[in-house]
Amino acid sequence: MDFLIPAILTIVTAATPLVFAAIGELVVEKAGVLNLGVEGMMIMGAIAGFAVATSTGSVTLAILASALAGGAMSLLFGFLTLTLLSNQVATGLAITIFGIGLSALIGHGYVGITFEGLASGIPYLEDIPIIGPLLFGHDVMVYMSFFAVASVAWFLTKTRAGLILRAVGTNHDAAHSLGYSVIAIRYMAVMFGGAMAGLGGAYLSIAYTPLWVEGMTAGRGWIALALVVFATWKPWRALAGAYIFGGITIIQLYAQGFGVDISAQYLSMLPYLATIVVLVIISRDETLVKMNAPACLGKVFHATS
Repeated sequence: MDFLIPAILTIVTAATPLVFAAIGELVVEKAGVLNLGVEGMMIMGAIAGFAVATSTGSVTLAILASALAGGAMSLLFGFLTLTLLSNQVATGLAITIFGIGLSALIGHGYVGITFEGLASGIPYLEDIPIIGPLLFGHDVMVYMSFFAVASVAWFLTKTRAGLILRAVGTNHDAAHSLGYSVIAIRYMAVMFGGAMAGLGGAYLSIAYTPLWVEGMTAGRGWIALALVVFATWKPWRALAGAYIFGGITIIQLYAQGFGVDISAQYLSMLPYLATIVVLVIISRDETLVKMNAPACLGKVFHATS
């Protein structure tokens, strides 16, 4: 238990940024939009959250700032793809490159500054043997990630608004003919996805490793994109997938700690190698993907159609 409990807690912290980013992207894709700019939105959320946290000392303001930063980047993506009808793939890649560069510029003055991080644990409850640390020993953003997954799952399956959003992603022409504003719905979905990606980035800079390092997202935005496919666009599967990938990320750290005679570079490859393997396995079953993927994913909607 002295080894297992700390390992599980570490896996939770490694998985939480992926949960935020993946659940946000899942909603975006359910609306029929493919956003490859998740990485750029995450890293902008990371620098925004860290800058506000170190400047004001307020975690609440830092979390809000990160969500706003991610939302602002997603609004730019939405304007280019939904209003100007630019290619979603190319625009997403451009947003990622732009976000990485802009965050490096903004974060130049924050290199070397540390932050105390988020407070963890619920008093008294976390002192319960075994169960206490596992259930009540986390920071507020971990519980926020669980709440986000549950809320999205409920929204998509139990509400009229969720049904409309899924209808837009499945057949935007039919939704438009019924009087629904496809562009407005997709804008809201894209902004939600950007805000969630920003929260994922904030968790990295104010909780996971409470400091700013250029490029600290290290490809997690791309893993989040893969998680959506891995989960076949289902929220709870996205949560499970995030924890699996979080576990793979932590394995490399513990393997190095135990003195496993494998080069650190090979161990660092594990999460990305696992991403490729999972996507290859899933893509072999075309029926599974076609049954669950939104039919209008990545397709441009013309209001006059």
